Amino acid sequence: MKLDSKLFDRIRIRPAEDPVLKETNPPCGWAGCDRPGTHKAPKGRNREGQYHHFCIDHVKLYNKSYNYFSGMGDDDIAAYQKDSLTGHRPTWTMGVNSAGEQRERVKTHAARDWTGGIRDPFDMFGPGYGPKQAEPEKPQRHLKTLERKSFDTLELEGSEAAADIKARYKMLVKLYHPDANGGDRGSEDRLREIIQAYNYLKAAGFC
Repeated sequence: MKLDSKLFDRIRIRPAEDPVLKETNPPCGWAGCDRPGTHKAPKGRNREGQYHHFCIDHVKLYNKSYNYFSGMGDDDIAAYQKDSLTGHRPTWTMGVNSAGEQRERVKTHAARDWTGGIRDPFDMFGPGYGPKQAEPEKPQRHLKTLERKSFDTLELEGSEAAADIKARYKMLVKLYHPDANGGDRGSEDRLREIIQAYNYLKAAGFC
């Protein structure tokens, strides 16, 4: 007998059935087959997650004839393939929503806290990133003797802003100017002190 004979190249020996396979697997779902169904095959569209159990020979036959799109028209198949690009998730065409809905969505988006509590004290990620922090209080400037005296002359506490100092200076000048007192020069010394105090504070950078 020749080992390369064409008469014997398709002979297969059916292996002995393993009794363990029959106990651990359901029977083959192919009609007339009593072998264990060791292989799963999908049942088809709209029955996802459900499977037939076939033996190795019948699962091959089933897979050859299996067609997921069986019974669907060309338009349905094209629509299914298009939806598969987005994972069959719903999508919206840009610009179809009204302007009011878009503004409301932007407002909701902006209202959410996307920072996760991250602090950004040096604005590395741009202004407004991270939770708002209270601005640190400006250190109080220590007043020298002449500065303290100048503030007292203008009847101020010493912590006023430049605009407040200027406003108080103008008010006092109008109050003690001789023209405002019928030409009385009795308040000229007081007016001179006010002008000197203001000029000193201005030179010192307070206003």
